Amino acid sequence: MQISLARQVALVTGASSGIGAGAARALADAGASVVLNYHSSAGPAQDLAREINANGGRAIAVGADVSKEQDIERLFAQTLEAFGTLDILVANSGLQKDAAAVDMSLEDWNTVIGTNLTGQFLCARAALRIFTRQGIRQGVSRAAGKIIHMSSVHQRIPWAGHINYAASKGGVDLLMQSLAQETSHQRIRINSIAPGAIRTAINRDATEGEQEQKLLELIPYGRVGDVEDVANAVVWLASDLSDYVVGTTLFIDGGMSLYPGFRGNG
Repeated sequence: MQISLARQVALVTGASSGIGAGAARALADAGASVVLNYHSSAGPAQDLAREINANGGRAIAVGADVSKEQDIERLFAQTLEAFGTLDILVANSGLQKDAAAVDMSLEDWNTVIGTNLTGQFLCARAALRIFTRQGIRQGVSRAAGKIIHMSSVHQRIPWAGHINYAASKGGVDLLMQSLAQETSHQRIRINSIAPGAIRTAINRDATEGEQEQKLLELIPYGRVGDVEDVANAVVWLASDLSDYVVGTTLFIDGGMSLYPGFRGNG
């Protein structure tokens, strides 16, 4: 079954590379107009916008730091200026600043929480204001708006040496559920995706060669994920095919969150 998001507008944060870029491309392929947010890497986001436009879609690239309220207000204002509406938010921006807890600086803690958790709140709040104002667009979608939070398997799996990242993703889980509980009566659908190990340029060293074989010990399904695995889930959650899915986290992880180390050790 082919999914159509024709006449819908999607905003994807952190869309200059990796999962964000893959999600933006997939949404465009499904017919949505797409706003590609980037922080510091303008070139790749602009290149992707040109690619989408050349293929008959509609896309713009907009720079913004999602941890800053004024940047978010400008990002959403430019979205409405360009396309007149918003139907889908993919709150994807995220980063890591890794260290043992005893060595972690407050700046690195605040930076990760600011982008990964506060940034998702600021984006969701801006989207909800639009969705609440415009309501259901008849003939476009059964929902008044859809928000897809990008979490991680580490909302469930503790991660020593990455406490700021794990804490941020644990926060995203309850942020998503609480927002869904608060707004679903307005026919706004909010869900999350929790990727496991996904093969992207930024983590190539961890997903190739000997490191890949070590990583596969944590993945029961026996392969590292591809960006398309997550992007396909984004498109499904943005579509009416998932219209009764509310407040749910979809783990895209090949079974990593099943704690495979416990097989035979129970």
